[in-house]
Amino acid sequence: MQNKVTSAFQAHFQRPPEVVVRAPGRVNLLGGHTDYNAGYVLPVAVDRAAWVAAAPIGAREARVHALDLEDKAVFSLTPVPRAEGNWADYVRGVAWALQERGLETAGLEAVLTSSIPVGAGLSSSAAIEVAFAHTWQRFAGFELTRRELALTCQRAENDYVGVNCGILDQMASSCGVEGRALLLDCRTLETNLVPLPAGVAIVVADTGARRRLASSEYNVRRAQCERAVKILSERLPGVRALRDVSAGDLERLKGHLPEVVYRRARHIVSDNARVLRAAEALREGDVATVGALMKACHVSLRDDYEVSAPELDVLAEAAWEMESCYGARLTGAGFGGCIVALVAADGAPDFEVHVSAAYEAVFDRQPDIYICRSTTGVRAIPHA
Repeated sequence: MQNKVTSAFQAHFQRPPEVVVRAPGRVNLLGGHTDYNAGYVLPVAVDRAAWVAAAPIGAREARVHALDLEDKAVFSLTPVPRAEGNWADYVRGVAWALQERGLETAGLEAVLTSSIPVGAGLSSSAAIEVAFAHTWQRFAGFELTRRELALTCQRAENDYVGVNCGILDQMASSCGVEGRALLLDCRTLETNLVPLPAGVAIVVADTGARRRLASSEYNVRRAQCERAVKILSERLPGVRALRDVSAGDLERLKGHLPEVVYRRARHIVSDNARVLRAAEALREGDVATVGALMKACHVSLRDDYEVSAPELDVLAEAAWEMESCYGARLTGAGFGGCIVALVAADGAPDFEVHVSAAYEAVFDRQPDIYICRSTTGVRAIPHA
């Protein structure tokens, strides 16, 4: 990918780039929709990434060529124009968010390419945001910590693009560490590195079904969780988010909640507990427990949070049938996209064959399957 993006930049702009930046996508082992509830998540940065080759220019504008889309965007940086509802909003939004922090955004020429499947739940948009934020940081020389970089990119997506996402995706792309999962407290942004076991593969199976209703239903779920907090906080002083609610208190007070709101809250409360238990299990090398928690998470997302889809359920159930699979669940917002599975590395080829055959038998097409490894967060890549 590095050679591809470098060569494309040189061909398009007739000069070599001054920087090449790689920002990874992510899979989230546990913590489904807990991030925007100030809860806990357990993501891993993976070796599918957005790549940006860029060089500064004197003009106060950005000229970006999206190699995979064969499209380009040229926009002013004084000021950044309004969102247009296309891929370039993720770039424009980062420039806008950096300027909102009072930071300089140099004019640039850039080529963007990515190995992250779009719409599959692997955070392709966050990787683009983080890659461009790091690129502008390199050119302007301002100093943002990785956490500050992630927060800036989250603001770009929330307030410019208009997607009310939590901080999970940007933190994973910015702060990932090879060989580790990232236990992230989405309220405090405290991170703890958790070892990933040797001999276990992270397998992502993409349904190919893009996330129908994901944006609208995502906002509905947020509103339902906020309603639960409002009702519960009237009876539980100090509750500011569902992460503050215990399972016991939720059961005791469930009669005060509409049934659907109670089930949404039950998923969040139970999944926060699963994330913390999974982090303990990984430290102990207990992959079987992590796998069981992943399966329980999928069931909860399917039944209580209702963000699964038939394609996701078929893949997850086929994965659970394999002895080599410790556990699997849908990842991302749901309604399509991917599942993530922890699989014994030597059993990954048979796992791929079985899951593909089961999916094809129902939907008459094969899923795209990626055997991933953990990787580092965003960084500039040395180049000639």
